[in-house]
Amino acid sequence: MSIPESAAIGKNVVIEDNVHIGENVTIGHNTVILEGTYIGDHVAIGSNCVLGVKPAGNKKMRKSDGSLQPLRIQSYTRIGSLVSIYSNTEIHEHVFIGDHASIRENSSIGSGSVIGRGAIVELNTSIGKNVTVQTLAYVTGDTILEDNVFLGPCVSMSNDKYMGARKFTLKGPHVKNGAKIGNNASLLPGITVGEQAIVGAGSVVTKDVAGHTVSAGVPAKEMTPRGTEGGGIS
Repeated sequence: MSIPESAAIGKNVVIEDNVHIGENVTIGHNTVILEGTYIGDHVAIGSNCVLGVKPAGNKKMRKSDGSLQPLRIQSYTRIGSLVSIYSNTEIHEHVFIGDHASIRENSSIGSGSVIGRGAIVELNTSIGKNVTVQTLAYVTGDTILEDNVFLGPCVSMSNDKYMGARKFTLKGPHVKNGAKIGNNASLLPGITVGEQAIVGAGSVVTKDVAGHTVSAGVPAKEMTPRGTEGGGIS
């Protein structure tokens, strides 16, 4: 391993074997970069982060399938402080990850996306380009967020229909291109939110939401279609 002269490394930083550090990388104090992690050019990493974490757990917890590849962080990404990112995940170019965020293994964050402060992205999740996941949102495992999706603060999702009471193929929501989910909304396992749909704040989504519609309520129900006179959420 070699550290380019252009890199700025803080105090008490730990860099394990076989780590690649690109040009003009900055790493804050007390951060730990675990074995095999790849960091591209012009990446900024805050203090007290742990990058490249190997997953662990007990016999009740699901284990990752197959061998784990190293974490990859592509160029021009910015990572706040106190962030943990697991191995076998790829963070693409120009991503912003806020303080205290956590991103689990087998996940992908598309270019230009934002993962807000304190947000959690669980394992086996695919997040597209230019997605916004705002503060304290919880993206459950096995979820798909397509390009240009917006999740407001404290959005919550689930992937286990029976909450561990019996066997069930875990499946998170699938939120399609350009859909927007308001703050504090809850999305149940396996539901699909269609393209350009809007889900109002505080809604509980128990079934699929059609594209180009507005839904709100507990449970969420379709309101006047978008583009119709008088439609929308007041």
